[in-house]
Amino acid sequence: MTLASNSVLQTTSLAVGYRHDGIASILFDNITLTLPTGQLTCFMGPNGIGKSTLIRTIAGLQPPIAGHMTRLDEKNMALVLTDKISSPNMTVFELVSYGRYPHLGWGLALSPHDSDVVNQSIAEVAIEFLAKKKLDELSDGQMQLAMIARALAQETPILLLDEPTAHLDLNNRVEIMKLLHRLAHQKQKAILVTTHELDLALQLADLIWLATPDKKIKTGIPEDLVLDGSFDAIFQFKGFDLRTGKIQHEVTGKTIHLIGTDFPFLWTKNALEREGFAVGPSGASTIVVEGDGAGLRWTMDGAVFNTLAAVLARLRQG
Repeated sequence: MTLASNSVLQTTSLAVGYRHDGIASILFDNITLTLPTGQLTCFMGPNGIGKSTLIRTIAGLQPPIAGHMTRLDEKNMALVLTDKISSPNMTVFELVSYGRYPHLGWGLALSPHDSDVVNQSIAEVAIEFLAKKKLDELSDGQMQLAMIARALAQETPILLLDEPTAHLDLNNRVEIMKLLHRLAHQKQKAILVTTHELDLALQLADLIWLATPDKKIKTGIPEDLVLDGSFDAIFQFKGFDLRTGKIQHEVTGKTIHLIGTDFPFLWTKNALEREGFAVGPSGASTIVVEGDGAGLRWTMDGAVFNTLAAVLARLRQG
């Protein structure tokens, strides 16, 4: 099978899983996929469905059960797993330099060019200030950036990452996903990420691979998979409206007519709905939100409030 011009990996009738005592346990069956270059592809699905197994199969760490896979050889593929590094005294520069090992001779000595690539890879993820730090001095987010820099140092067209944002706080999750999106587009790399970060994947992924209960993988851009109900069918969200990206609150109070614009309007609406009020054009009360930043004010029934908390307190009084 010949690779398409815009892809670096293709599968045909691929079956993925394990063999034990000669018996195959199949996680994905008869899947045909294309991994495009210059795009961030997010691989998503319920826990335990086999996402990591497919990543390891694509990387060549375990054989497929059946089918064919056409990819560039393993030296042209960088893999970032969630395994912990067991050398805490190693520096970030030393860790990233391991990405050059496939390019080195038997002496394993870095040439000036190799050192330049290592430094450039560290700069790509903006951790130059950590280059001389030991790994046990890094936060989880910094460690993940160092691992991505090591993968970049391999100078491969394909990057495979298994849950790179696991156990990270919100800022680090956003930073990692935005970085991967930028690298895919600016460096023209094919980046495949397994992730549970639904909100970030919907905003940053160019392509979604969505694992289905029937051992298949549905592909498409995020918006198409939202609009056709694929995400709802697979994840079966409980009280979460994927169309709006918000939790569905039970309406227990009266309807409020809210007037305003932009972020003040949206966050006031959010607070009202969390309190159980409906927001509509024919409300029993009218709230007008005006101003910007610290100068916001809310007017309701002739009274002016300087905080949204005060508005909610008045509404609770009836």
